Amino acid sequence: MIIKSFEINKIKLKNYNFYLLYGNNEGFKDEVIKTNFEENYQNKIYSYEEKEILNNTDNFFNTILTKSFFENEKLIIINRSSDKIKLVMEELLEKNLKDIKFILNSKNLEKKSTLRKFFEKEKTMICIPFYEDNDQTLNSIINQFFRNKKIQISQQLINILIERSRGDRKNLNNELEKIENFSLNKKSLTLKEIIQLTNLADNYSASELIDYSLAKNTRKTVTILNENNYSEEDNIIIIRTLLAKLKRLVKIYKLIDEKNGIDQAVSAFKPPIFWKDKTLVSQQIRCWSEEQLKNLLYESNKIEFLIKKNSSLGNNILSDFIINNSKKTNN
Repeated sequence: MIIKSFEINKIKLKNYNFYLLYGNNEGFKDEVIKTNFEENYQNKIYSYEEKEILNNTDNFFNTILTKSFFENEKLIIINRSSDKIKLVMEELLEKNLKDIKFILNSKNLEKKSTLRKFFEKEKTMICIPFYEDNDQTLNSIINQFFRNKKIQISQQLINILIERSRGDRKNLNNELEKIENFSLNKKSLTLKEIIQLTNLADNYSASELIDYSLAKNTRKTVTILNENNYSEEDNIIIIRTLLAKLKRLVKIYKLIDEKNGIDQAVSAFKPPIFWKDKTLVSQQIRCWSEEQLKNLLYESNKIEFLIKKNSSLGNNILSDFIINNSKKTNN
């Protein structure tokens, strides 16, 4: 059964167990998954790549058909889904698994796609296309963001952000995250600042660099630093991204005892951490003690001051700091 993406709140999700979300608007799909599904399942989410299932279908079925798997409702998300997964879905549908919901996340599927046709024709399955956001929708998202942050912004700056999002709110959200990290305690942004901020290297974002560093993946951290030529403005974004992520990890640490475990604390954290990032955040927590994180917060603030004071040496100062911390052991 086909429904429009904006109509999902009109259907009773408990009445359906199979959902196909397809299209290139990854940001919109992420929002729908988080808001309508992930927040209702917390520690009951299982994520697969289609290739994982197809390479070992028997193991997949054995896992989801075990008695313990049915003790509570579960959400299974299958990413990079294609027509190849159709036979698996047909078999699952026949088994009438009422306690498990399946979300298939696919790129754009043509009309002749057998998977798309299967979901469109079957009345017990939901098929939702996610097309590019129009300028009006993106404009509204941007205005709401800056209104919440109490930052003044002109329509010219809004138009630049719309252009660089290329119709996908995931791209837009990435740009807004850069702006949020850069604009701490600022009440306005100039055209020059917006252009510089949104020109940060596309290959690897500041967020990815910091994530790998905090997970102590030194090899990946060094690769990212070597493959990008960060500007002075980029250095500030990176260090403030580090500060924001460190503060989040410290707050999660305070939940560990209350929630009886790291994974449970990560799932309970507010605002919710997107399901794709939970494993990485849990890994970061395991790499650092609470005291080490607090010390790193203090050191990071000093590094930001040092970078601002010696902008010409900013790249070297920041690179050394990030690499050295990605190598530190948790004693």
